[in-house]
Amino acid sequence: MDWTPPPSPRAAGPERRIGSLEVLAGLLVLLVVLRGPLAGLVSAPGLQTWTTVFVSVLVQAAPFLAFGVALSAVIAVYVPRSFWARALPGHPALAVPAAGLAGVVLPGCECGSVPIAGSLIRRGVTPAAALAFLLAAPAINPIVLTATVVAFPGRPEVAVARGLASLVVAVLIGWLWLRLGRTEWIRLPHRPELDDLSRARAFWAACRHDVLHAGGFLVIGAAAAATINVVVPEAWLTGLAANAVLSVIALAVLAVLLSICSEADAFVAASLSQFSLTSRLVFLVVGPMVDLKLISMQTGVFGRRFASRFAPATFVVAVLVGTVVGVMLL
Repeated sequence: MDWTPPPSPRAAGPERRIGSLEVLAGLLVLLVVLRGPLAGLVSAPGLQTWTTVFVSVLVQAAPFLAFGVALSAVIAVYVPRSFWARALPGHPALAVPAAGLAGVVLPGCECGSVPIAGSLIRRGVTPAAALAFLLAAPAINPIVLTATVVAFPGRPEVAVARGLASLVVAVLIGWLWLRLGRTEWIRLPHRPELDDLSRARAFWAACRHDVLHAGGFLVIGAAAAATINVVVPEAWLTGLAANAVLSVIALAVLAVLLSICSEADAFVAASLSQFSLTSRLVFLVVGPMVDLKLISMQTGVFGRRFASRFAPATFVVAVLVGTVVGVMLL
């Protein structure tokens, strides 16, 4: 006869793990306890600048990230796969420019386009077309182009050049992916199966999934951009503006580092009056396509192998096309 006492209900139950809610509560308690020392640290000028830039990037990006996540969930749950077969041309080479032009109808920024592109690929859209949409949508939508016209009064050709150059870059990168891209480079994170859930529950499950993967990397990118803003001396920019070639490269790199939302970057470009219009156009073309927060988000949504190839290729093409269009139109 076995005299071993039966396990208690507590021991038989599942092991309790620390989740995100407990971590958040612990951090809040820690902030309250250490509010005195932390207040002294934040008062330092450099840290104040870092905090301002970090918060501004998140505030600019968060609404559009939320919009993009919601639209991504709608595509994943409510739009049938057969719709994309009818909406886009069957030939991938023709689907790329069609998807790029579709970016005109999305009033958002680059933060929202990343999860949308991931959802399009999941629904059967060829990756080349989805990537063309990802690059074009933040730069050629009406809100961004209108902001560019307002930022450069009396120079509507800047907005025209921005829209044209951005669309050309998006299409070229899409075609380049058709030629050289590999399916295994894109590793979309595993999503919980949505087909067995009701549409409402599947919608919220998809939203939570994309927020965790895109939102977390957005915070990392915002922190990196804030650090660069504090570290890079402003005097360096003034010295580079005198050289035509270096000014283009400098503003292209600056666009990557600053990570400004595409709906606000035109005003920053307009304020860089010491630089030529061509170099400022390159700033406007590169920024919505390649920046620190975008690279971080693309890593979270598509994987490191994808981001390590896609970002450099896009940067080079954007600089070249932006320069050529700027010389021709500006």
